[in-house]
Amino acid sequence: MLENKREETPGLEATVTEILPRAVYRLALADRREVLAHAAGAARTNFVRLRKGDRVRVQLSRNDPTRGRIVKLL
Repeated sequence: MLENKREETPGLEATVTEILPRAVYRLALADRREVLAHAAGAARTNFVRLRKGDRVRVQLSRNDPTRGRIVKLL
């Protein structure tokens, strides 16, 4: 059976620092790393508008740790 690995990985808390074109956001993690992320799942379908300074939960990509998906607005 196929398992959804993204559900198992815990998210990290981050803050939106910059809004980029094509619904991409630059996020600052707690350990001062910066990642690029896009809204995923319900955040995209329900059109959650993110602004600079918003706190979000992000799941990082296993292949590229500088990219991620925003899964929840905190």
